[in-house]
Formats: sequence, C-alpha cells, structure tokens
Amino acid sequence: MADPHRARKRFGQHFLHDLGVIDRIVRAIDPKPGEPLVEIGPGLGALTLPLLDRARTLTVIEIDRDVIPLLQRACGHAPGLTVIQADALAVDFAALQAGGAKLRLAGNLPYNISTPLLFHVLEFAGAIRDMHFMLQKEVVRRMAAAPDTEDYGRLTVTLAARAAVEELFTVGPGAFKPPPRVDSAVVRVTPRPAPFPIHDLAKFDHVVKLAFGQRRKTLANALRGTAGPEAFAAAGIDPRARGETLSAAEFARLANSL
Repeated sequence: MADPHRARKRFGQHFLHDLGVIDRIVRAIDPKPGEPLVEIGPGLGALTLPLLDRARTLTVIEIDRDVIPLLQRACGHAPGLTVIQADALAVDFAALQAGGAKLRLAGNLPYNISTPLLFHVLEFAGAIRDMHFMLQKEVVRRMAAAPDTEDYGRLTVTLAARAAVEELFTVGPGAFKPPPRVDSAVVRVTPRPAPFPIHDLAKFDHVVKLAFGQRRKTLANALRGTAGPEAFAAAGIDPRARGETLSAAEFARLANSL
C-alpha cells in the first residue's frame, strides 16, 4: 500500500487538517441525527469524524480504495458509516435518497474535478436539500459572479436556474496537507425553483452551453441553427450581444422563445 498520508495528485487530494476550519464547516452544516448526510471525498476522515459524531449516520463516497481502510479505522469502524467506493462523477445521487427526505451533501471536493462534479450533482438538484462544499476560491467566484464579468459563465447561469449560492468563508492553503497553491472557500448551495420562468430546463441548459462554448462569438453565431432572428426578437435580446452579457433570466427568455 502507498504511504497512507501522501495525497495522490491524480485524485486531486489535499487533506484538510486545520481543526478550526473543520469546526466552522461542521457548524455551518449543523447536521442532525437521522438526516441523510453524504460526504464526497472523505479522504482520511478529518471532516467525516465530526459529521458522524453529530449525525450518527453518514454515507461517504471515496474513489481511492487504499484510503478506505484508513478511514474506517479512524472512525472506529462505526456502524453508522456507509462507505461507497466510487467515482462521485458516476454516482446516481437520487438513488441514495431514502424515505423521501432530501440529501444533504458535504465535502472537500477534489480540485481537478470540482466543476464537472458540480454540473453532475446539479442533475439531481430535486433530490438534494443543500450542499456545503470546499472548493477553489476561483470556482466559488464563478458560481456567484455577476453578468459581464470575467468569472461569469456557464456554471454561474446553470446554478442560477437551480439554486441559491452563498460563499461562507475563505480558507488559506495552510489548512491542507499538502497545501494547494490557491486559496479555497466554503460555499453553501441550496436548491430551489428558478426565480424566473423556464419552460424547458434541458433547452435552457443547451442554449447556455452553446452561448459559452466560444465566449468571443456573438449569440447569433454561437446559437446558429438553434435560435433565429424571430427567437431573439421575441425574447428582446440583441443577437449581436455575447453570452457573458446576459443575465440568467435573459437566457431563460431566449430559451423560452425557441
């Protein structure tokens, strides 16, 4: 077995060890016994132990099979801990929902897959009550960016249609082993209905994906073959504009006009 304390670059591992940061995350989540709590990427269990202590039962998803025995040992082989050895990008989160209660997700997400993992988890927004994730600070900025800014993009708009985003606090590199080269942030994502009308969410997502596929293109060029002059006129959108200048509500109007 590899050195159990050596994070693996291919899994994007940076193990959290700062007790003060861990306590702030647990207090932000405020887990209660009986809630269906799922941790993504538990690693060596720094967050798992206090979550399990509060919630009594906890499901964790870990891709690194070599770390799982260490995690189970650290948790004293607690009967309330369920370990799923899997890539979180392939997990059907709706299948983890039991008894009708919505899932609460948490985790220090691997930096190398954080954005695709967010898109994947959003597919199951209807089965999720809330999410508390540690992410790169720059990803959190993108999640809550304003239109026509450098950080605004597909992730921002996709989230805006499904959830409220709240940055809770910033975490420096020293809270991790090994320390990453960037700052991190803890964010709360709370799924909720879109605050603007969306007739077809899949169509909305498709329009957003095309619009941000090549940022320098005008909307007319990016959506060629999908949205014609009539659709732009019906939505009141200038076809010469670029995708990053539109609000999420304007994207919804455009998708609704198709």
